[in-house]
Amino acid sequence: MNEYFAQLFTNKYLIVPILTWFFIQTFKVIWDLVTTKKFNFKRILGAGGMPSSHTAVVMSLSTLIGKEYGFNSPIFALSMVFAFVVMYDAAGVRRAAGKQATLLNKIVETPGLSDLEVQERLVEVLGHTPTQVIVGAIIGIIVGAIF
Repeated sequence: MNEYFAQLFTNKYLIVPILTWFFIQTFKVIWDLVTTKKFNFKRILGAGGMPSSHTAVVMSLSTLIGKEYGFNSPIFALSMVFAFVVMYDAAGVRRAAGKQATLLNKIVETPGLSDLEVQERLVEVLGHTPTQVIVGAIIGIIVGAIF
């Protein structure tokens, strides 16, 4: 059993992407603190913002796989298809959902426009701009190439 845990905690295909995510999310918390002068720990787990940690994670993993197994291997192709789905979701679907959340929050908060009583605001920062996704991809490729 200990051997399985040892393998798990020394697996670079897990460790590098997880550390990439952690450092990017920590950066977002620090950046938020510097720019807003408020500490927002929710940013460590929150989605959205510069750069896309989701994209950096999948691109670091794909780069590691490509280096190890070849960029023409089936496992690399699988990882890249997975990465493209994540990037499309981040810049497309989740970004659109964030825009809709912004609009719905405004409608609910406008006096006389809605009789709805809402317990909490919808989360507006869900997705990423294409630039945030591209920067996340570049970071992921660099991290994957280094390790």
